[in-house]
Amino acid sequence: MAYTIAFAGKGGTGKTSLAGLTIKYLVSKRRKPVLGVDADSNSCLNEALGVAVCNTVGRMREESLNTIKSGADRPGGMSMEQLFDYEVQQSVIEAKGFDLLVMGRPEGTGCYCAANNIIRKYTDKLSETYSYVVIDNEAGMEHLSRRTTHKVDLLITVSDPTMKGILTAKRINELVDELKLSVEKRALIINRVVSGEGEELKKEAEKAGLFVAGLVPNDGMIYEFDLKGKPVYELPEDAVSVKALYKILDDCCIP
Repeated sequence: MAYTIAFAGKGGTGKTSLAGLTIKYLVSKRRKPVLGVDADSNSCLNEALGVAVCNTVGRMREESLNTIKSGADRPGGMSMEQLFDYEVQQSVIEAKGFDLLVMGRPEGTGCYCAANNIIRKYTDKLSETYSYVVIDNEAGMEHLSRRTTHKVDLLITVSDPTMKGILTAKRINELVDELKLSVEKRALIINRVVSGEGEELKKEAEKAGLFVAGLVPNDGMIYEFDLKGKPVYELPEDAVSVKALYKILDDCCIP
């Protein structure tokens, strides 16, 4: 089974950027197959990685439901489950050094529970063929209550340099305990740190019982890339944010 790293945190912390850079780290340092999973209905991980999305799990689910309702023939007499298995395999986006599976938004009305269940099922299934899986969850804590994040080796919660971010991280940590989720190791990264604020927030986080893996400084190069529409995956390894994150991941002793 793959070593699974999942990202959580409130919106606006730079969680998706760090997830993308973690995939970059694994590709460059470990040189083994990596699967990225964008479990956020507002898909952004592909932009961080610089790959185009052709299909999503949400869209495939709607198309499958429409096939059932219309009574249309299924290729080769496949069952609905066999057809959907095939479509999921086909929807995995192949890139240089990594692949990507995207949840996306369901086309119809209703909640995202079904798409989340599918993501969970196929993340487990696909992880048998990858060395690493990196899951970028949606902002907040709902993905935890829906158990999208499970069987995780390393849960990285990302906070911005605010007490609100630290409190959200504390609530996420408590919810993991409450739901008895299978998480081997937990770490907090305080992102976009400008000055000495990071050390003060680190102390507050540790008082709240959180393990702070490290601080990632605010990086003007990320904003520059964003303005130019360039993916953070293309950031040079000597960028301050990349160097800081790589050191954190080294210290986390990812096998």
